[in-house]
Amino acid sequence: MALTDTAIKQLKAAEKPYKVGDDRGLYLLVKPQGSKLWRWKYRHQGQERLMALGGYPDVSLAQAREKREEVRKLLATGVDPMGQRRDTKIAQQIAMEDSFEAIARQWWDRWKSARSARHADYVKRRLEADVFPIIGHRPVAALEAAELVSMMKRIEARGALDIAKRSMQTCGQVFRFAIAHGKASRNPATDVRPSDVLPSRKKQNYARVSAQELPDLLRKIEVYQGAAITRAAMKLMAMTFVRTSELIGARWEEFDLDAGRWDIPAVLSLDGRWPWLETAPNHPGGAKRKETEGLVQDRLDASIWTPYLRRISADR
Repeated sequence: MALTDTAIKQLKAAEKPYKVGDDRGLYLLVKPQGSKLWRWKYRHQGQERLMALGGYPDVSLAQAREKREEVRKLLATGVDPMGQRRDTKIAQQIAMEDSFEAIARQWWDRWKSARSARHADYVKRRLEADVFPIIGHRPVAALEAAELVSMMKRIEARGALDIAKRSMQTCGQVFRFAIAHGKASRNPATDVRPSDVLPSRKKQNYARVSAQELPDLLRKIEVYQGAAITRAAMKLMAMTFVRTSELIGARWEEFDLDAGRWDIPAVLSLDGRWPWLETAPNHPGGAKRKETEGLVQDRLDASIWTPYLRRISADR
């Protein structure tokens, strides 16, 4: 006899589990602790199988029968419902392991070794804040260009135009890594350029000081009424032509004041390369620039720039 909701509600737990049948292999398993579980018994290729369909009352009688009919139709086509469920779970697990976030983190682990810690951390934070929340859960092989476009637009909507562009560029690197390691077959980031989606920003050149203006600037620095350490730092920058970040981030152990030498570690650079400045012939305050690996060696006349470093040191 087929089950009814009233009959199911009246079922009581016993010392041992027992079954109450419905129809076409569907039955309710009543456990000693009182739980009621739907089970469907069927045969596939001569073997008996048992499939769980959920528990009552979370899965009602009507819902259990609907599920039974769905898997019966699948069985009629020659497909083992239990086997398909297992394959689906495996596919979902693989999709999680090969999600964009998982692959991006693998890419970052390899990519960071050739970058400064500061720059690598910035890229990672940008991925975690802007990219992973949007496409991180998606299988890397299933992502389409339209999803990347949507990601860029969402980032740009909060006014972060440059971050939107850089995020797209980083995604392209992740896809190339995925292709190289057999996790994807194509790079959807190449299907669209940021300029196709994002508004253009008017290019603005940074202010610069011409050769004619430089003497006046140096005179104004000389009579600057602010902190002495600031004036000394500006003079030092004018004499060495280092980047602002190099001067601000300098540490005292980089300087040899007696030798008039400043060694800037290459690890501070984004790309691991720093210019090598050395005194040009017959120009004690001048410099000629050479690209080199490793350290920057600023060899200038010690009598010119060392006094300013001593002044900074005294004011610490």
